[in-house]
Amino acid sequence: MSEIAPIDQLPGGLESGLEAVLMVADTPVSSARLAEIFEVPVPRIAAALENLANEYDSKDRPRGFELRRVASGWRFYSRADYADFVSSYVLDGQTARLSQAALETLAVIAYRQPVSRGRISAIRGVNVDSVVRTLLTRGLITEYPEMGDGGATLYQTTEYFLERLGLGSLQELPALSPYLPGVADLESLDSATYDD
Repeated sequence: MSEIAPIDQLPGGLESGLEAVLMVADTPVSSARLAEIFEVPVPRIAAALENLANEYDSKDRPRGFELRRVASGWRFYSRADYADFVSSYVLDGQTARLSQAALETLAVIAYRQPVSRGRISAIRGVNVDSVVRTLLTRGLITEYPEMGDGGATLYQTTEYFLERLGLGSLQELPALSPYLPGVADLESLDSATYDD
C-alpha cells in the first residue's frame, strides 16, 4: 500500500469514501474488506468507522440513521426512534411480512438452535414444514452442518437473521424466560427424541 492512498486525493477522503460504499451495501462490510477496497491499513479503517459512528451519534445534530457493527461488519441502519415512520413507509402495501406462524417458528429456531423440524413441531404443537421452507427461502435460517439424532436435519439462524435484527451475535437476543410461562416444560422437550 502506498503512503498516500487514492481515496486521500478525493474530497472528504476516507470517511466520505466509507460513507459512499456503506450507503450501497446490502450486507455488513468487514473492516478487512473495506481496507482492501480503499488500500489503507485495517486500523485506519477501524478508527475512521468509529469516528463516523460517533459523529452520527452527536448530540449537536442527531441523525435519523446510525452506523452499527453487526454480524460480520458495518452497515447503516435507521434509528429505532423513527421505526414507526420507517415501517409505515416500507410496509405500506407490502405483503412480504412474515406470518405469525413464521415468527413463532423463527423464535423457536433462534433460541433452541440447532433444532430439528420435529422438535420445532413439538414445541409449537403444529406441523412446521411449509413455514421452515419459507424461512429457508428468505435466508433467515439454514441447515446445520451436522445431523441430529436419527439423522434428522437440524436448523440454525443465519447472519442475515442477525443483520435484520441488528444484532452482533445470538448472545444479544433478549432473555426468553421472562416471557414464557412453563419454561421448564421446554426442558422436558430436550430430553425427548423427535423424528424429522
